[in-house]
Amino acid sequence: MKNLFLSICTFAVLASCGTMKNTSSAKVGKEQPSIANTKWTLADNVRGQAPTLNIEGGKINGNSGCNRFFGGVMMDTVSGKFETSGVGSTKMACDNMSVERNFLDMLQKANKYVVSGNTLELYQDSLLLLKFNKSE
Repeated sequence: MKNLFLSICTFAVLASCGTMKNTSSAKVGKEQPSIANTKWTLADNVRGQAPTLNIEGGKINGNSGCNRFFGGVMMDTVSGKFETSGVGSTKMACDNMSVERNFLDMLQKANKYVVSGNTLELYQDSLLLLKFNKSE
C-alpha cells in the first residue's frame, strides 16, 4: 500500500508540473469516441491491486486499491466531457487510506476525457489527472 500511495502521489505531482505537451492534450475538449461499457486499469505501476474504472452506461464502479467504489457518470462524445456524480465506496480499513482518497478525489475532479487507442486519460481542464489502460 505504501508503494501504491507513493506511485499515485508521484503521478499526480508529475501531472501537475505544467501543461501536457503530448498529442493527447491537444485533443482535450474535442470529439471523443464513446467509452460506455468499457473497463480500464490505472496505467501507473503499483504494488498490490491496481485501481480500476468500469463504465457501464451512465454508471461507474471499480476498485480504488482496497475498497470498491461506485457512482454516476455523464459523458459527451462531442465535447469530451466527463463528469462523475454521487461517488461512494465501501468502508474497509486499509493500510494507507490516503491512496484511495487521492484516487477518488482525482476521479471526481475530472471534467474531460481523451481516448488514444487503448488509453484513457482523464483531465481537469488541460491538466492530466489519471491515465488508464483498457482491460478486458
